[in-house]
Amino acid sequence: MGTAVPEELDLNLLRVFDALLDTGSVKEAAVRLHLSAPATSRALSRLRRVMNDPILVRAGRGLVPTPFALRSAGTVKTLLDTADRLRTEPAGSDPRSWRRTFSIRLNDGLVPVLAPRLTRRIADEAPGVRLLFVRQDSKEPDPLRDGSIDLDVTVAGPPPPDVHTSTLFTDHFVAAVAADSPLGRIPQLTLDDLCHTPHVSASRRGLTRGPLDDALERTGRSRHVVAVVPTYAVGALMALEHNVICLVPRITATHLIERGVPLRQHDVPVDLPTSDVELRWHRRLHNDPPARWLRDCVHDAIRPLTTALDLESTWCEK
Repeated sequence: MGTAVPEELDLNLLRVFDALLDTGSVKEAAVRLHLSAPATSRALSRLRRVMNDPILVRAGRGLVPTPFALRSAGTVKTLLDTADRLRTEPAGSDPRSWRRTFSIRLNDGLVPVLAPRLTRRIADEAPGVRLLFVRQDSKEPDPLRDGSIDLDVTVAGPPPPDVHTSTLFTDHFVAAVAADSPLGRIPQLTLDDLCHTPHVSASRRGLTRGPLDDALERTGRSRHVVAVVPTYAVGALMALEHNVICLVPRITATHLIERGVPLRQHDVPVDLPTSDVELRWHRRLHNDPPARWLRDCVHDAIRPLTTALDLESTWCEK
């Protein structure tokens, strides 16, 4: 009676592992991998045998990863990234020949601005490249390190030594109001308008206080926040209701107005700090030709709008 040959752990299984850990769902992993749900379920069974671990276990109505799976997730992403680089075409090759998926974490104010422009460019020039836009739950650099994301477009503090940066542009906040409202028809917003009109606060952390409140406090004034929403895009849409103000980045308001959203933007009648919007990536991708090409695409996609707005813009990789 012969000895059973143990199953091997191949790259396809590792891709299934990676998709399962990212989504926490057999069904969603199947969609990402372009497989059927039964095929993905069979692959999970193989993974459990090969890795000698359940990988995902039932918790209520969902699935959660085991401690072993969590410890292994970064290693698997690194292996997959290394394998992808082995297949990468040399610099100067045709992007149409590339087969890559890039994960991009976007500052929420730029999701409606950059995502469609960049997607259109990628679809035209590199149909084999897929973009996976990731919600900005935090600004921590660890996802860049472990390969969970490839690019981070963010407003954040100084980066760690292993993360490269480039400033895309410098922006400031404007007050978004409904174009057909009384505030939308006045020539400019006054301090009284700002303080007497209800505000919608856009904050992924649910904050009701920000730099505007500090600036108003210095003048002995305050505002009234009536609602908090998780993103600037949602806040701008909330401002379509009459008699509501939401502060959003100027680039976001301008993009929405250009696309026909009936908003009006006003300068804020107090001094507020500006924000440097940066593109960040880990050093493991610094010299990768497709990743470098993608960074150039990000810059090219956003440049026409920043130029039209006369936003201070630089492009120097560090």
